[in-house]
Amino acid sequence: VSIELNDQMKVRREKMEELREKGISPFGKKFIRTTDSGELHQNFDADSKEDLEAKALTAMIAGRMMTKRGKGKVGFANLQDREGQIQIYVRKDIVGEENYDIFKKSDLGDILGVEGDVIKTDTGEVTVKATRLTHLSKALHPLPEKWHGLTDTETRYRKRYLDLISNHESLERFRMRSNIISSVRKYLDDRGYLEVETPVLENQAGGASAKPFTTHHNALDMELFLRVATELHLKRLIVGGMEKVYEIGRDFRNEGMDNTHNPEFTMLECYEAYSDLRDIMNLTEGIFKSAALSVASSTVVEVELSGKKTSIDLSKNFKRLHMVDAIKEKIGIDFRKQMTFEEAVNIAVNHGIEVQRHFTIGHIINEFFEKFVEETLIQPTFIFG
Repeated sequence: VSIELNDQMKVRREKMEELREKGISPFGKKFIRTTDSGELHQNFDADSKEDLEAKALTAMIAGRMMTKRGKGKVGFANLQDREGQIQIYVRKDIVGEENYDIFKKSDLGDILGVEGDVIKTDTGEVTVKATRLTHLSKALHPLPEKWHGLTDTETRYRKRYLDLISNHESLERFRMRSNIISSVRKYLDDRGYLEVETPVLENQAGGASAKPFTTHHNALDMELFLRVATELHLKRLIVGGMEKVYEIGRDFRNEGMDNTHNPEFTMLECYEAYSDLRDIMNLTEGIFKSAALSVASSTVVEVELSGKKTSIDLSKNFKRLHMVDAIKEKIGIDFRKQMTFEEAVNIAVNHGIEVQRHFTIGHIINEFFEKFVEETLIQPTFIFG
């Protein structure tokens, strides 16, 4: 793939060649870190400048250079690692001319390794005063504009690496997701469920009402489908006597896309012999509470809904409502009463619900739920029936 180089990208490539001429690999070099930005801030933010001087601590850190300032023989920069950012202080008379030249010619986005003394500046910022600087990787593309970060949604999703560099909250979201999945696994493992892997390629699409992706198996000369769900294979394992199984796996549905639907996605499915609906509700409730504790250290979570901050309380027992009872609770219509389809249609029309040609009473009940009930359910609630 050919790309058109702008002036800044051309200069970065020239600097890459300069590094090679000096015998420095522009990409990839081992560097042993002794700490990271998170530990440095956590351990020393509360110390005074004099306290840190008395401790005479050294550190080896590495990260991507996000800011750089200074002139002449002295410079400052901020390095970013996965925990955050830490300031470095570089002096030519300490690191030497060759090391300082590397620092001076480094661009924002380059990855550096720094060994030095842990100090506090006059402004009270924990800083590593460099005694040795190592070039680790050259950034050939400029970073997104530093003051506004990366805000374009399309770019954030298509070039996730730029999103992670520019938006620390995105990195935290990935970390939270990993912790959630680990929590789900532990919760199920502790209760005797076995994690399994079932086929992704199937000779018959099934397990859910969704359009599959198709592919061709050359060796077998046959059409295969990417699974739309893990359901059927897991149920076969229950038939085989495994009794408690689950899978956290990728599924694929060749259908529409929006903010909550992706053609490939991760889904948890679990099955248990000798259990019923209430057992699975109990299990699901436990999974949510465990996951919340793994990322928030609390079962009370603050969210913003319609511009207002709302507390979601996962510590209480989740409410359990039959769909029909939920409708009655909100608008007083009781679909448990015996009624003809025509009577249900009249009720729907009187409440502004459009009845499609294929509708049954069940469809009408669902339309009532979605229109009058669904958006009012703020606290955790199971809807069944």
